[in-house]
Amino acid sequence: MKLQNIEIIIKLGDITDENVDAIVNAANNSLLGGGGVDGAIHKRAGSSVLEQCKKHGGCATGDAKITTAGNLPCKYIIHTVGPIYGEHGGLEPLLLYNCYINSLKLADSYSLKTISFCAISTGVYGYPVKETLPIIYKSIKDFSANNNNIEEIRFVLFDEEKYEFYNSYFNSTLNTNF
Repeated sequence: MKLQNIEIIIKLGDITDENVDAIVNAANNSLLGGGGVDGAIHKRAGSSVLEQCKKHGGCATGDAKITTAGNLPCKYIIHTVGPIYGEHGGLEPLLLYNCYINSLKLADSYSLKTISFCAISTGVYGYPVKETLPIIYKSIKDFSANNNNIEEIRFVLFDEEKYEFYNSYFNSTLNTNF
């Protein structure tokens, strides 16, 4: 699938196995590791990533920070903090949009070509997957207008249900709009 000049790939798998320029970690504000995807990434990446995260001094919701990837097969980890559903006074869509657009802009500023995202905020942060998809699509579409480097965006989903939602949404939306 293509969105303007960017190849979109939806796959079922483990983001820590991705051999891309960068993976995007659904981090918490401290950047010091946690549960779910964040915990799995920190565990597999190793202590060097944690040390780099400490130097960042945290991350605001919707913002993005970058570290090397430690023991992971990718080159970098982009850490972004998604919104907790229902706890940001109605700003959740904007904050989620910012997670994606800021991660893409950061990757572009490092001249990265390939990036893999997990389903930010849809785990313990409770954001309904179906509500995230139009926000994600808009962020990629907006980014693609000024993209200089990104050639491929992957969405790596850990469970079958999220994979089906993403696959169905992007296939129908991209086939309708482009």
